[in-house]
Amino acid sequence: MQYRFLFLCCLVTQWLAGQEKVRYQISFDNAVHHEARISVTFPGLPAAPLQVHLSRSSPGRYALHEFAKHVYHFTATDGQGKALAVGRPDPYSWSITGHSGTVNVSYTLFGNHADGTYTGINEIYAHLNMPATFLWAEGLENRPHEVTFNLPAGKNWNVATQLKPETGTTYSAPHLQYFMDSPTHVGNNLLREWTVTDKGKTKTIQLALHHNGTNAEADAYAERVEAVVREQQAVFGELPDYDFGRYTFLATYLPWVDGDGMEHRNSTVLTAPSSLREDAKGLLGTVSHEFFHAWNVERIRPKSLEPFDFMRANMSGELWFAEGFTNYYGALTLVRTGDNSVTDYAKRLTFVTNYLLNSPGRRLFSAVEMSQQAPFVDAAVAVEPNNRANTYISYYFYGEAIALALDLSLRVQFKNLGLDAYMRRVWEKYGKPEKPYTLDDLRVTLGEVTGNAAFADNFFGQYILGKEAAPYESLLAAAGFHMQKANPGKASLVQSKITYTNAGGVLDAPVLTTSPLYAAGLEQGDVLLTVDGERATESRVQAALNRRKPGDKLEIEFAQHNETKTATLTLAEDPTLSVVTFEEAGKPVTKAIRDFRQAWLKK
Repeated sequence: MQYRFLFLCCLVTQWLAGQEKVRYQISFDNAVHHEARISVTFPGLPAAPLQVHLSRSSPGRYALHEFAKHVYHFTATDGQGKALAVGRPDPYSWSITGHSGTVNVSYTLFGNHADGTYTGINEIYAHLNMPATFLWAEGLENRPHEVTFNLPAGKNWNVATQLKPETGTTYSAPHLQYFMDSPTHVGNNLLREWTVTDKGKTKTIQLALHHNGTNAEADAYAERVEAVVREQQAVFGELPDYDFGRYTFLATYLPWVDGDGMEHRNSTVLTAPSSLREDAKGLLGTVSHEFFHAWNVERIRPKSLEPFDFMRANMSGELWFAEGFTNYYGALTLVRTGDNSVTDYAKRLTFVTNYLLNSPGRRLFSAVEMSQQAPFVDAAVAVEPNNRANTYISYYFYGEAIALALDLSLRVQFKNLGLDAYMRRVWEKYGKPEKPYTLDDLRVTLGEVTGNAAFADNFFGQYILGKEAAPYESLLAAAGFHMQKANPGKASLVQSKITYTNAGGVLDAPVLTTSPLYAAGLEQGDVLLTVDGERATESRVQAALNRRKPGDKLEIEFAQHNETKTATLTLAEDPTLSVVTFEEAGKPVTKAIRDFRQAWLKK
C-alpha cells in the first residue's frame, strides 16, 4: 500500500533535474548471526546538521514498531573519511554535524523475524522490509534512492524486488516513498513468471519463491496463482499498469518464518511456516487477498493515508473498505477459480456472520470507528490486559461482512448489478487516476452505480457509519444459503474460553458482556469451582447445561481474588449461527436461485 504519484512523470522530472542520489550498499558477511552491514552516502547537503532516521512504522501497517532498536556499530564520516560528531535527539534518530556537504553513514542491522513488517537475515536468505532496514535522511525524501546488494560469495543468490533494475545487483527508486515501499528478497529465489496481455499491453507476473518442496509443487502453485490473477483481472476489467511492467509475489514458505501477507505497489510479501505440499490452498488465500490490494489500497487509496508517515502511527477510517472488501474478494476469488467449493464457502459465511452478529464490540463502534483503531491492534504490542473481546472486532471481517451485504443487496435490488460493478466504478474514478478518495466519495459513487442515491445514503448510514447489521438471512437465501441457529434451544454460558484444570474452570479470557457469567460478576482470572454443588469439570458443566434450557437458573461457586463467592446464573441460548447450502438443508433450489448463485459465485 503506499501513496499517490504518477511514477514515470516523477521519475523523469527528478532524474532530469540532476539531483544527487542517495546511495546504499548492503552486505551479508555475518548472515549466520542475522546481521547485515549497511552503508549509505548522502551527498550534496546544505551546511546544516543532517538528521537521519530509522522508521517507526511501515507501509501496510498502522502501529508503531521502533525498528531503530536493531541498529548498532553506527559511524558517520565526511567525504574525506573524517569522523563526524553524532548526536541522538530521540531513540530513532541521529543528528550528524560538522560535514562539508557529504555524509557517509555505516551501521550494523540485526534482523531475525521474516514477515511483512520486519527483516529476517540468515545464511539462506535476506528478507528485507525497507523501513525496518534502511536509514533515511530528513529533507532528501524526494531525491532518487539507489541500493546495491552485495551478494555473498559462493552462494547462488539473486535479487527479487519491485525496484527498478540498474546495473548488476544495483536497483533504484525515484524517491523515498517508493524505496520504502519496495520489499526485497535476496537469496536463492526460485523464479516462475508468465506474461499477460492486457488491453494491448504485455505485463509480467513473477513468483519468487523460497520453499523446501519440489519444482513440480512450485509449478503447480504458480498455475493456481495465475488463475487468481486472471479472476481478479476480470473483476476490474484490467490489471494495473505496473511500474516497469512487472508484478512480483515474494513468497517464503519455510518453518522458521512468521505467517504474514503485506501488500505493496507492484509486489507483495507472503510468508508462512507451512509448505505447498501441506497447505497450498491456505497459502493461496493470502495470495488472493494481497493481489487484490494491487487495485484496492495501492491505487484505490484513502486520502487519510496520504502521504504515509514513517515516523508516526497512521490512522484511517476507511480500512473496512481497504482491508475488509479486499478480504471479501480474497475468499470469493477462490470460489470463482474452483479452489473452494460452494460448501467450503458456506463455512466461510458461517464464520463471518457469526463474527459480526455475535461480537459485542459491534454495538460500540461503527465500521469507520473500528478502522480508526488499527494503530492499537495491527501488530501493535501491549503488555497490559485489555477488553478488546468486548469492544473490538477486526475491520478485516467487519468490512468483509459489509461487502457481502452490499454485494447481495445490489444483486437482489438492482438488475445486473453486483459488487464487481461498484469496484470497477471506484477503480475508474479513483484508482486509475490515483486520486485519493474520501468516505463520502465511496458513498456518492455507490449512488451513481445504482442510480439511487437514497439506497447509498441508507446503506452507509445503517451499516458503515451506523452499527446496524444487514438482514443476512434473507440476503443469503436469495443465493441458496440457509442461515439458522446452530443449536436452537440449547442453554449456554456464551463464553469463548474456559480452561479446565484440577482447580476448576479458569476464565482465561475477558468475560463477554453477553455471557451469563458477566451478569453474575465473574471476570477474567476467576475460577469456576462448582456447578450444581459438584466440582466444576468440563463434562459436568456441559451436563448441567444439557439438563437446562435458556432462561433456567444455575447455581455456581467461584474463586475471585482469593475469595470464594456464589452466584446464580440465568442461562442464555447458544447464539452460534450456521450457514449451509439449500442442498444441505434439504430446501428446493429454484432456477432463480441457481441463476443468482451463478452470477455471484460463477458456480
